Amino acid sequence: MDFPIEKTKMGDDRKFNLSDPKEREEYFKLKCGVEIEKLKEHLNSGHTFIAYLLGKKNSGKGTYSKMFSEVIGAEKIEHLSVGDMVRAIDEEMQDPQKKADLVEFLEKNYRGFYALEDIIKSLEDRDTKSLLPDEIILVLVKREITKRKGKVILLDGFPRNLDQVSFSLFFRDLVDYRDDPDVFVLIDVPMNIINERIKWRRICPKCNASRSLRLLPTSKIGQDEGGYYLICDEANCDGGKMVMKEGDEKGIEPIKDRLLMDEEILRKAYSLYGVPKVLLRNAIPADVARDYVDDYEMTPGYSFETVDGEIKIIEEPWIVADDEGVQCVSLQAAPVVVSMIKQLVEVFKI
Repeated sequence: MDFPIEKTKMGDDRKFNLSDPKEREEYFKLKCGVEIEKLKEHLNSGHTFIAYLLGKKNSGKGTYSKMFSEVIGAEKIEHLSVGDMVRAIDEEMQDPQKKADLVEFLEKNYRGFYALEDIIKSLEDRDTKSLLPDEIILVLVKREITKRKGKVILLDGFPRNLDQVSFSLFFRDLVDYRDDPDVFVLIDVPMNIINERIKWRRICPKCNASRSLRLLPTSKIGQDEGGYYLICDEANCDGGKMVMKEGDEKGIEPIKDRLLMDEEILRKAYSLYGVPKVLLRNAIPADVARDYVDDYEMTPGYSFETVDGEIKIIEEPWIVADDEGVQCVSLQAAPVVVSMIKQLVEVFKI
């Protein structure tokens, strides 16, 4: 897959702290203010669309969706996670009234190769690790979409296998929902970046906050015989030592099969004709990165050193090898969302 590099470098001396909401707002005005206004006007005039977010697990789909909503307007955007939807169904099955409403909807809308009573029983007895048939996923997504009329839907988690890629080509016809255009948003993140993100992740055992020793440290750092560690600085937490989540030391190994399947889905979607595509990339070769992006748009990496008993934080661009071994810089979410906005304006000829 050949994903182009979006040039967001402006050639001036302005710098933005992309973790600050006010500075981030100014950043987006500078980088794609014209396109933002075009897209807002398009949506305010009654247009909308469905975007299928396709990318590997932990590729940032939720983060990009949240930031896109922040920029364009949360009242116009809905992020629909199929995983969250299925987990919510598990809870609904425990509530008699909600269960009755769900069964009524299925009786009117379900079509498939399994008897409806078997489907309902499987929902009642479902192990959270077991997958639901494609037909039931389709009808459950239809149910959620009908609740979100008049809004852009960023659909996260569908298609989830190769067969569902074909379903997605005719999804609007299958759910008989609306005639708005749809688009595939393909997100390319090297596996090695996902691997590093997992291995450096740290969790507060008291408040469950998540940070990264390498990529997103707290303001407080400690040191013991095991090396440097983060101290939780959440406002409502008393500041415990953050630890590695069990299994994170293995990186992507426990989810490698899932990541390989996600990669195959991306490749199949990339090769399809007749459906517009937005191509987003998270990594840029380090030797050309400064030709395309400003330094502050690169994901910073952090290391630590102790000088005269004081721990100092060292910040520099995070360099990591991609899946072909090319040394790359990873991009922060904001420049990826800039690329998404610009490409959507082009796709819909706004």
